[in-house]
This record gives sequence, structure tokens and C-alpha cells, in this order.
Amino acid sequence: MSDFVFGKNSVKELLQTDRSINKLFLVKGFKDDELIKLAKSKRLIIKTVDKKKLDSMTGGKNHQGIIASVSPKDYADIEQILQNGEEGRRFIIVLDSLEDPHNLGAILRVADGAKVDGVVIPKNRAVPLTSTVAKVAAGAMETVPVAQVTNLSRSIEELKDKGFWVTGADPKGQPFYKSDLKGNVCLVIGGEGKGITRLVKEKCDFLASIPLSGKVTSLNAATATAILSYEVVRQRANEGS
Repeated sequence: MSDFVFGKNSVKELLQTDRSINKLFLVKGFKDDELIKLAKSKRLIIKTVDKKKLDSMTGGKNHQGIIASVSPKDYADIEQILQNGEEGRRFIIVLDSLEDPHNLGAILRVADGAKVDGVVIPKNRAVPLTSTVAKVAAGAMETVPVAQVTNLSRSIEELKDKGFWVTGADPKGQPFYKSDLKGNVCLVIGGEGKGITRLVKEKCDFLASIPLSGKVTSLNAATATAILSYEVVRQRANEGS
């Protein structure tokens, strides 16, 4: 499945459906007030670029100055994700500014294996669901609901209001094996190289670190997610023992 739909008529027809759209790319000086108004009514991210960029995205095909980046799967919303879990044992992963589709695909595989109820990603400055993500996820994108939200900090606050304890992966936190990861768990993983952003970190109830004894100073996001997710699994398995 292609990640792009292009051409004025094709994009206009797409905008009139419920298909999940990641982003709209417009050539500088693009003029079609009706189409732009329709896109804004759906609160889409609109990015203005030069013609050379659009040409490279379509392989030189006639795009008429507009390209829609579409998701290979419709996004869920957080309320739908919450319906999947068992009260008191819900498990959600929040990804802050993750930019590598291979990491996102690998995280979805981890989420499937650890019985995560759903994954939350931001709309801006983060990789969306794409065909590359689907390929790396190897089927997990179909089994793990993904919500795409406008304001990550606000969404975390909403989860806290619903009884979630929010733990962020951060080198300054206590070792993950000393962290309490039971109950309704929201695990926050930061982007490659940058970690969790300041505003999101401030929303976390706890910070958990993964101690490293070698020369490497950090793990990639997918590996960190796997370690922390299976610590949640381990702690739950040992409850009452």
C-alpha cells in the first residue's frame, strides 16, 4: 500500500472519507481555497514545501502541488484503547518524539508480545504509521491499537485522571527493577538520542532508568521499551506470590 495520495481530485476525494491522514504537503503558492478549507476542517498537519520535494516524494509523477501522507491503518483514540484493558491492569505505552519508523515497528512487536493495550504517539515531530512501520512490525500493527494525539502532555494528564501511574524512561531515574510498575501503567519512552522532552517529563509520576555497565551510554527506544515492558509483565506475574 502506498504511503501517498496525490493530485487535487484524488486528495479531495480522500479528505471526504474517514481514512486516517498523517500529513498534507502543499507546494509553495498552492491555490485551492476549497481544498485547504476542507483539510483545515479535519485539523490536519499542513506542511508547505518546494516543488522539488514533492517531485522526489512521487518519483516525478504529476502531483499538481499536493500530496497526502496516509496511514496504512486507521488510528484509534485513547477511549478505544482503554476499553481493551482490564481495570487495575491496563498498560499503555506513550512514545515522545520517536522519529525512526524501524523503532516504532519494533516497539509495536514488543507491545503485542507484552499484551500492551495500546500505544500513543504525537502528531507533530514524530514518525506516524507508515508502510515501513507495518513491515517491521510484522503483523503487530494490526493487533496493537495506536492513537495519534495533538498534545501529548494533555493526553498523559487525562490518563492520570483515569487512574494511571506514569513512569518515564530516563537515565536519572531509579533502576527499573526497583520501580513499582503494577496497577494501571503508562510507560513513556523518549525519542532517539533526545529522550523524553521536558514538558512530558514533568507529567511523569516516576522516572526509571536502565543501568548500563559498558561503554554504550544509551539503548535505542525499541530495546528500552522491551526491557521496561517485560519488567511490567514480570511484576504482574509475581503479584501475590
